Amino acid sequence: MCSNLDHDLQHTLNITSDEEYDGDEVSCSNSYASDDDCIRNLDDSTDDDINVPTNENNSSVCYLILKEDDLIQRQQREIDEVTSVLSVSNDYACMLLLKYSWSVSKIHEAWFGDEVKVCESVGLLDVHHDVKFPKTDVSKVDCGICFESVMVKDTANCGCGHAYCKVCWRRYVSYAIKDGPCCMTKKCPEPSCRAAVSPGMVNLLVEGKQKKKYDMFWFRSYVELNEKIKWCPGPGCNYAVEFNENYDFDNYDVTCDCKFVFCWKCMEDDAHSPLDCETVGKWMLKNKDEAENTTWILAYTKPCPKCMKSIEKNEGCMHMTCRCGHEFCWLCLGPWGHGPDRACNGFRSEGGEVNKEEQQRDLAKKSIQRYTHYYERWAANEKSRKKALSDLHKIETVELKILSSNYDMTEKQLQFIKDAWLQIVECRRMLKWTYAYGFYIPEKEKEKKAFFEFLQGEAEVGLERLHLCAEKGLQIYIKREDEEATTKVIFNSFRIKLTGLTDVTRSYFQNLVRALENGLSEVDYHGS
Repeated sequence: MCSNLDHDLQHTLNITSDEEYDGDEVSCSNSYASDDDCIRNLDDSTDDDINVPTNENNSSVCYLILKEDDLIQRQQREIDEVTSVLSVSNDYACMLLLKYSWSVSKIHEAWFGDEVKVCESVGLLDVHHDVKFPKTDVSKVDCGICFESVMVKDTANCGCGHAYCKVCWRRYVSYAIKDGPCCMTKKCPEPSCRAAVSPGMVNLLVEGKQKKKYDMFWFRSYVELNEKIKWCPGPGCNYAVEFNENYDFDNYDVTCDCKFVFCWKCMEDDAHSPLDCETVGKWMLKNKDEAENTTWILAYTKPCPKCMKSIEKNEGCMHMTCRCGHEFCWLCLGPWGHGPDRACNGFRSEGGEVNKEEQQRDLAKKSIQRYTHYYERWAANEKSRKKALSDLHKIETVELKILSSNYDMTEKQLQFIKDAWLQIVECRRMLKWTYAYGFYIPEKEKEKKAFFEFLQGEAEVGLERLHLCAEKGLQIYIKREDEEATTKVIFNSFRIKLTGLTDVTRSYFQNLVRALENGLSEVDYHGS
C-alpha cells in the first residue's frame, strides 16, 4: 500500500469524530476501457508527422480500474450517504454497510422495510457514547471476564450493559484482530448477547499496528464484500477492477494498469477469450489430472501374461523379457516360442474378433496423441507470449531510446513499434486458448472443425509474419550495421510494413474470436 494510506484510512474510518470528511476530491482518471484500447492504429503519414490516434469508436466499454484513492473516496461517500439519509452516526453507517456488503440500495430497502429488525440483526443499540464508556462513575463493579473489582469508569460495554474492564476489552479485541477480518463482526463477550462491537469502540481500545490492521480490514472489505468489484490478482498490485453491469458480452478479460491480464469472472490468472470460463476450467483440470498418467500407462505399457506387472516397451524389437523371467511377444502377448519370423499383426481372440484390450489400447494411444497435439501448441504459444512480454519490456526501456537517437524521432512517433508488440502479446494469448477450444470440438463435427482450423490457420500465419518482422526486422534498424540500408526513408517503409502487418493480424484474430464466441455458427447456418 502507499505510504499515505494508513493516514487516509484513519481519516476515512475515524467514526469517533463527528467532523465531516474534508479530504481533497480525487477524480477517477480512469474511464471504462476494454483490452482493445491498448491497440492503436497508426496512419500512413510521413515519418516526420506520425500520429497515434486512440480508439474512440470502441463500444466494448466494460471495466474500470480503481486505485486506492478512488476506493477511499467511494467508501467515504457511501458512509456519508447512509448517515445523511438514515440520520445515523458514522458508527451505525459502517456496521450497516458491512452487513449489506457495501450496498446502499440494499440498506435503504431493508431499513425502510423494518428498521427495528435491521438494528437487531446487526446488533446496533441506540445509546449515548457515555453509556458505552462511562467517564465519571467511581463506583465498583466486577469485570465479567477477569472477575476483578474495578471502577465503572474503567469499564466499557456495547450499550447492552455487560461491563468488562478495559484491560480485558483490549485483550478481547486484540485477539479478534489477530484472527483476521472476522474482527469487524465481533459481538459482546457475553455468549447470549448479540450487541455489536462497533468500529468506534475498537478505535478507542486499540492503537498502533493493531489499529492500522483493523482499519485495513475495513478498507479492503469495500472490495471483498462488493459484488461488482474485485482486486487485481497481479503480484503486488493494489488496484481493484469494477465491471460494468450493463456489459452484455461474454468476454471478461481485464488488463489492469499494472499490466497484469486476468479474467474478472473466474479470476483465472490469465485472460482466456475466446474460451468461456467453464471450458478453461475443464482444460486446466485435464492438464493437471493424474488420470492422464493412467491413460498413458494403458496406451504405452502392457501387462506381462504371467505375472501381470505392467511393462514399458523401450527397445525396437518385439521380444520382451519380464523381470519374472517370462519371454513373450509384445504384439500378441503370446510366448516368444514363435520366433521373430512369424507376423502377428492380425492377432485375434479365440472368437475371431479383434482383442478388445488392443482396441482400448489403440483408442487410448490416439486420444493421448490428439491431446498432445493441442497441449504442445497451447504451451508453446504461452511460452512465446512470455518471451514477447520480455522483448516488449526491453524495447520500452532500452531499444526505443536507441531508435529515437538513430532516426531523431520521438518515442510517440515510435509508438507503432509498441503497438505491434502489444498486438503480438495479445494474439499469442488468444491463439494459445484457441488450441484448447479446438480440443473440445467433437470429432464428428468435421465441417465445424475444418472451418475452425481455416480461421485459426489464417490468424496463426498472420501472427508469425508480424512476429518475425517485429523481432528480426526491427533489430536491423536498432543495430544499424549498414547505414545505407537503414536510412530514415527505408525505416519509414519498415514502419508502414509493420503497421500494415499489425492491422492485418488484428483483423484475422478479430474474425477468429468473433467466430468462436458465436460457436462457429456460420457452419450451422450454411449447413442448414
